[in-house]
Amino acid sequence: MKAAVLTELGAPPQFADFPEPQADDDHVVVEVAAAGVNHVDLAKASGTFYTGPPPLPSVVGSDGVGHTADGRRVFFDASVPPFGSWAQRSLVARGDLLEPAEDIDDVRAAAVGNTGMAAWLALQWRAKVQPGESVLVLGANGAVGSVAVQAAKVLGAGFVIAADRDPERLERLRDRGADAIVTLTPDGDLAGDCRAAVDGGVDVIIDPLWGAPALGAMRAAARGARLVQLGQLAGMSVELAAPTVRSAALDILGMAVFHAPLDVRRAAYLALTEKIAEGAIAVDVDTVPLSDVATAWQRQRGGPGVKLVLTP
Repeated sequence: MKAAVLTELGAPPQFADFPEPQADDDHVVVEVAAAGVNHVDLAKASGTFYTGPPPLPSVVGSDGVGHTADGRRVFFDASVPPFGSWAQRSLVARGDLLEPAEDIDDVRAAAVGNTGMAAWLALQWRAKVQPGESVLVLGANGAVGSVAVQAAKVLGAGFVIAADRDPERLERLRDRGADAIVTLTPDGDLAGDCRAAVDGGVDVIIDPLWGAPALGAMRAAARGARLVQLGQLAGMSVELAAPTVRSAALDILGMAVFHAPLDVRRAAYLALTEKIAEGAIAVDVDTVPLSDVATAWQRQRGGPGVKLVLTP
């Protein structure tokens, strides 16, 4: 079969032949229709992800949508090494299969696999957002952030702040649930801007950035706020004074999609894809042929602006 084959850590995968996966009593072969391109995929392929480097050679990719031999349409967010999702076929544990909503297409169903689930689970499962609470989404122009802004409203948030660097792209989020937007700049006052928008501070912070934006967001936290930490696109570390956490009784909650129990992921994915199929959540997607995986790799490294999905 054809696949995006990784032969060197950190180097772009090559579109090449790879051995076919074989089903057994515990695993099924999925004919991949669409596979998401995620920051986590690049981190794993570079050997820098905290779960450790992948075997070499191996196929890149963690999640995808496709069909099993009996015609069942499925989503999977974990494949069996070395058979990743960026391939014509992948190998998945039978118990790890999830089902998308009936009315969503394969591309959008794949687009919200890792990133959309991260946003939804961060709000619903990890932060346990309550009706009427205020939510600040950092990195709101990204794939995770854009879904998080919309999902916050779907889940009952009373006020949503979208924060990122590009003000023109932020403006578009006003039509997708953002009640206020904040442009992130090196000399800006994120905490002040957020407190001006929400009297008393924000209740929930969705953070795929860390670094200086996360520190500014913590200073805007209301008493008992929860910050869900999803990534480090703006920096690996912050100098965090103890009173910043203690004065607001702030909870800092780490999360990755695979931390959630399978039944939680299954219910979340079905609910999220139902909302997308209904039109309550919009997803910006750009499809790239699997044969052009090198281009998708480079675009993802530079921040593509829209969600990239590979189509075998």
